[in-house]
Amino acid sequence: MQFTKVFFVSIVVVALASSGTPASAAEAGQNTQTPSAAFGDNIDFLRQYTDVVVLSDRHGASKVALAPAWQGRVMTSTAQGTGGRSFGWINRKLIASRKPTPHINALGGEDRLWLGPEGGQFSLYFAKGVPFDLAHWYVPAALDTLPFEIVQKSTESITFKSEFTLTNYSGTSFRVGIQREIRVLEPDGVWQYLHTSPLTDLQLVAYESHNRLTNVGTNPWVKKNGLLSIWILGMFNPSPATTIFVPIKPGPESSLGDKATSNYFGGVPPDRLKVSDDAVFLRADGQFRSKIGVSPRRSLGLLGSYDADHHVLTIVQSNQPQGVTDYVNSLWHLQDDPYSGDALNAYNDGPPTPGAAQLGPFFELETSSPAAALLPSESIEHTHRTIHLTGPEAQLDVVARQALGVPLATLQGAFSTTSRAQLQAHPAR
Repeated sequence: MQFTKVFFVSIVVVALASSGTPASAAEAGQNTQTPSAAFGDNIDFLRQYTDVVVLSDRHGASKVALAPAWQGRVMTSTAQGTGGRSFGWINRKLIASRKPTPHINALGGEDRLWLGPEGGQFSLYFAKGVPFDLAHWYVPAALDTLPFEIVQKSTESITFKSEFTLTNYSGTSFRVGIQREIRVLEPDGVWQYLHTSPLTDLQLVAYESHNRLTNVGTNPWVKKNGLLSIWILGMFNPSPATTIFVPIKPGPESSLGDKATSNYFGGVPPDRLKVSDDAVFLRADGQFRSKIGVSPRRSLGLLGSYDADHHVLTIVQSNQPQGVTDYVNSLWHLQDDPYSGDALNAYNDGPPTPGAAQLGPFFELETSSPAAALLPSESIEHTHRTIHLTGPEAQLDVVARQALGVPLATLQGAFSTTSRAQLQAHPAR
């Protein structure tokens, strides 16, 4: 098949770090824009390969770029206009290659829709009876190579829709309807979400994706056959000075369960993961494949990251419903409890084995809806809000304390005792 631009714009990346890594170096792409690339430079690059829609707030400085043909994902955003820093991770090498790959097309994007679960007896990514390994893991075509249709568009928002069929590992088929709206938020409202008064020396960009999953088939979706969930993932540029932070609900494990799940891809060493009574910290340098998850009993519907080198504070919020604990389990094995999954996840990319190819480097912040037990025509909705702030550290500290409940110094110092030699000893374990 000739790989033309017309074909390429239909490729939708669901570059799920949490899902694993591709089977070959060609699939990885092994590249991205430089972390200092300007928003306008990335838009010019992307428009060589696909249509790009740029939304903005009424002031024009906060901009959000989307690729409709790539599943309506937010590719990147900026708080400082066309010449400002570009926050989303973009896999320039893979995009420029114009070559689709069989397992996943990891093009990038800081807000994209996937559906769970990934692993287990109700997985959407493994065929019935195959081993749960990278060789047998495939993103369904509906979540990797099919475009979303634009329903409506304005300066500040855009709405997409799609409809398709998925079949899980156990053989259950789902007729799925998706509606997805992305809306840029005005700063006045964002400060309320951050629980603080406006700080005039900070620049910010904020947007929400409102995602609706509908059972458009004729059969009810029931637990014994497997359920789906809405899964929103954001990929960002890593750095040696970037730390992921997830506040958690403190309390005994006897009633709330584990503080975090960290064995998705093997153990994470203590110089890369710290867990306290009320928080989880994960290093986000893009050099070590590691993933953590927080259950709905522990989750506050909130996580974030801080890049101390570039003074970028990122906060992700979701509309996690209170008292709901059935979330699909995406671990890569047959499960005793397939509804004991996570409400929040974070991922740091790295080679699956020393010397192997990797998807990025990047890191991810992720939120999920509960498992969707739906009658025909019923829907579940999930909102994922992304806020980037940049500016003086004194004012970023105010936001970190108010919105995340942690001083900026704690984010900066979470792994400060780790020596460079320690990191170089196992950067890609």
